[in-house]
Amino acid sequence: MSESCTLDVADGVATLSLARPEVHNAFDETLIAKLAAHLAELDADPGVRVVVLAGQGRSFCAGADLGWMRRMAAFGRTENLADAQALAAMLRALATLAKPTIARVHGAAFGGGVGLVAACDIAVGADTAQFALSEARLGLIPATISPYVIEAIGARAARRYFLTAERFTAAEAQRIGLLHEAVAADALDARIAAIVALLVEAGPAAQRESKRLVRDVAGRPVDAGVIATTAERIADVRASSEGREGVAAFLARRRPEWIASRE
Repeated sequence: MSESCTLDVADGVATLSLARPEVHNAFDETLIAKLAAHLAELDADPGVRVVVLAGQGRSFCAGADLGWMRRMAAFGRTENLADAQALAAMLRALATLAKPTIARVHGAAFGGGVGLVAACDIAVGADTAQFALSEARLGLIPATISPYVIEAIGARAARRYFLTAERFTAAEAQRIGLLHEAVAADALDARIAAIVALLVEAGPAAQRESKRLVRDVAGRPVDAGVIATTAERIADVRASSEGREGVAAFLARRRPEWIASRE
């Protein structure tokens, strides 16, 4: 049996690819479990600096697999809850990964596929990509992906696309914040490579702490607690070994150790 997703690591860049092209990389319980396992492996590997999430074949991810949906339809609430919790845990692992993540989006990104895009730090798509939050057409709701999708596109856009379940273009996905960039299909890999090149020049600990900072500060009022904790965080980072090395390298007009060690 072929792998439902594949992992390739080269020069600190991991490419995690959904590998069910015959079903447009649709989710099933096996793919969810494999993604979760690979994400845990990548999170623990200090040699990995960036993770690119991609899909093989004609699509990024077309949502739920039909066979999986049939099995879920026969489940009771207890089994459905366990199934949904597995998907939710995988999405959280992706969203909270300690290193930068990039969604490479082409073809279809429907349902849970939109959730994967939204859970990544950076999303770049082909201008021919198509998107849909299609659950309502099936009498369902995009519950497990909703925290990431609403964070990406806002409540106003979510209210429209959750309710209509309509398809929308890459240009619209960029307008509402789901994609950071939409580029010509033949320029997609080059654009992602350019972003990767920027990411590997930043401090890995700083990136980890920056991701945590966004999660902790977003949506909170700028009150005394936020002011105090952000001041404490920059003080901690300035005093850290990576912070000291980064500033010293900048002042000495040399490359910091985390870049020099890769050369």
